[in-house]
Amino acid sequence: MNAYRDQYAQLFKGGRNVVLIGISVDSDTALASWARDAEFPFLFASDSDGVVGKVYGAFNAQYKMDNRNLFVVGPNGNIAWRATPFREIDPTAYTELGAAVDSLVPKE
Repeated sequence: MNAYRDQYAQLFKGGRNVVLIGISVDSDTALASWARDAEFPFLFASDSDGVVGKVYGAFNAQYKMDNRNLFVVGPNGNIAWRATPFREIDPTAYTELGAAVDSLVPKE
């Protein structure tokens, strides 16, 4: 998540026409504390029961946690791009993510 924070302005257009939501099975209070302490400029949502993770095939029942998958949802509400799993330590993953976001964000 630090890479998302550090590249937020570039990858996610500083939040202009883009909404970034990190979803985790962690509690809402834990996520809120972490987001505040790390100064994340985007949203987090708690999926404590794994419902969202199950819908998107990201929930790992063995460990009762969501896998590090990433979905880019277009303005029409459909998934426009997915990385399952997202390779957070691979710099090319961010290039691919940036291109996916760019393809959906209106040009100014």
